[in-house]
Amino acid sequence: GPKGVINDWRRFKQLETEQRQEQRREMERLIKKLSMTCRSHLDEEADQQKQKELQEKINGKMTLQEYNMIHNDEDDEEFLQRYRKQRMEEMRQQLYSGQQFKQVFEITSGEAFLDTVDKEHKSTLIMIHIYEDDIPGTESLNGCMICLAAEYPTVKFCRVKSSLIGASTRFTNNALPALLVYKAGELIGNFVRITDQLGEDFFAVDLEAFLQECGLLPEKDVLLLTSIHNPSACYSEDSDLEID
Repeated sequence: GPKGVINDWRRFKQLETEQRQEQRREMERLIKKLSMTCRSHLDEEADQQKQKELQEKINGKMTLQEYNMIHNDEDDEEFLQRYRKQRMEEMRQQLYSGQQFKQVFEITSGEAFLDTVDKEHKSTLIMIHIYEDDIPGTESLNGCMICLAAEYPTVKFCRVKSSLIGASTRFTNNALPALLVYKAGELIGNFVRITDQLGEDFFAVDLEAFLQECGLLPEKDVLLLTSIHNPSACYSEDSDLEID
């Protein structure tokens, strides 16, 4: 009857709230983890592949010679370039028909952070800059993201202040500016204090090359995207973020 329906609805909302609380706790655990790690998706894939190959060797499915040949290939630059190109092509195919964003979105709360990660389409690549205004390198990363948002319209670029997602003072002082990369709700790349890799004064081409080396950007489609060297491409009138 009606009372049963109401009770079912209340239980549903309770479960929904509990799930949200667990997501928030997971975000807090992530923030702590980020201050101690900086691994890309390619690193994890390489580790998993090595574990698989080692297990196959143990199981007698692979000879020692075959195992050594594979890892000799891994040291070959041509092999690595082919692998990266294949990964970027796969990502390009997945993102080609997706929604276009073309701007940097400002995340205003921890709740909005979770929504951005969890509710976007599973094929959408999401890059989130965690920042505070007075941290060296923040202005450079902000400018780079505006440019890349125009160059990669199917990638969703966002930024959020660390204070809005419950980050500690220690995290803010030691890990920013941080760049997180998500897809299908999963963290596939995280770079704390990205200035360690790029310096405090860097440009969009520098960040682009860095992310491409990590296999975290699709190849640009010349029919859809303009050159990154065109200054007019670095600003969108609809963007939530402007360079002062």
